[in-house]
Amino acid sequence: MSETVVKEREERLLGERGKLRPERIRLFRDGDEEGWNRFVAESPNANAYHVLGWKRVIEDSFGHKTHYLLSEDDRKNINGVLPLVELKSLLFGHFLASLPFFNYAGVCAKEPEIRRGLLREAVRVAHDAGAAHIELRETRPIEAGWPVKEAKVLMKLDLPSSSEALWDSFSSKLRSQIRRPQKEGMSVRFGRREELEAFYRVFSINMRDLGTPVYSKDFFARILEEFPESASICTVYQGPLPVASGFLIGYHETLQIPWASSLKSHNRYGPNMLLYWSVLKRACDQGLGIFDFGRSTPGEGVYKFKEQWGAKPAPLYWYYWMEREGKIPELNPKNPKYALAIHLWKKLPVGLTRIIGPAIVKYLP
Repeated sequence: MSETVVKEREERLLGERGKLRPERIRLFRDGDEEGWNRFVAESPNANAYHVLGWKRVIEDSFGHKTHYLLSEDDRKNINGVLPLVELKSLLFGHFLASLPFFNYAGVCAKEPEIRRGLLREAVRVAHDAGAAHIELRETRPIEAGWPVKEAKVLMKLDLPSSSEALWDSFSSKLRSQIRRPQKEGMSVRFGRREELEAFYRVFSINMRDLGTPVYSKDFFARILEEFPESASICTVYQGPLPVASGFLIGYHETLQIPWASSLKSHNRYGPNMLLYWSVLKRACDQGLGIFDFGRSTPGEGVYKFKEQWGAKPAPLYWYYWMEREGKIPELNPKNPKYALAIHLWKKLPVGLTRIIGPAIVKYLP
C-alpha cells in the first residue's frame, strides 16, 4: 500500500471532527516506558501482559519484531495501548498477534474512540508489514467488526480470605486426592532461579509427551529476570526427583499459572493435585483475590480438572482482521494438518526436542 493511499485513508478515518488526530497514535519509542506502565497500572481494563516488560522478554527470547502502539492526549499523557508482535515463517505464515505465547493482551484504552483508532493503526501496520492477519486475544468483547472465535474460556477461582476456608469448600474426594501425594512422601518447594532446572525438566518431558515443541529454558529465565517480584516457580518432589512443577505470574490481586506439568510416570500418585493445592494455599495466605488456571475448552478433561477446584469459566474473545476473506486461521494442535507432526514429535528423544523445539515454537502463537 502506497504512502499516499495510507495517508488519505488515515485522514478519512481519523480526521473527522471529534475524532483522534492521526498524530496522536504512534509507535512506542524510548522514553515512553514510564508513561506506558503508569497507564497500564491505573487502567481497570489492563492485564498482566500489557506491562512493557513482556516486550523485552519477547524480543530477547525470540527475536521477533514488536509494534507497540500507543495513543496520547493533548498533554502527551498515554490514554491507550496495543502491544503487537510480528511473527513470520514459512511453516506458519506472517501475522501480528496481541499477544502470542500468552492467553490474552489485546487493546486497552480509556475510550471506545481511542480503541478504534488503535485498531485502525494496527491494520495500517499490518498492511505495511505485508502480514496476512492480526489476532487480538481479548478478555472482553470489543466493537471491531472483525470475525471472532469464542471456543476457549479462562478458568478463574475467586479466592476466600483464608486457605482454611478454601480447604473446607472442597469435596471430600478432592481433599483425599490432595492428601494422596502427601502420604507418598512428596514435598513442595517454592523458588525462582533455584527451581528453574526442575521446572524445565518436567515441562520439557511433558511437552514432548503431548507432541508440542518446547520453549527454551532461557525464555523462562528471562521472565524471572524481568519480573523479580511477580514471577516464581512451585515444584513437587518425590525425594530428589521433580515430578510436577508450575510457573507462576502475579499481577495485582491475581495469581496465574500459565505453564504447569507433571510426569506421566508419577501421575497415579497425583503430584499435580499437591501442586495446585500448594499454589492456591499460598495465594490465599498472601491475601490475593483471584487464581487464574489458564485457558481451556469447555467440557474437555483439562476444563473438568480446573472446575473441580471451584473455578468458573470467563469468556475469551479472539478477534481476527484478515487481509483477504476466508476462514479464520487455525494454528493449534487440533488442526488435522498438524496431526502427523504431533504424532512423530511424541516419539523423539526429550533431549532432541529441547534442541530443535525452541526454533519451531517461537513461530507458534
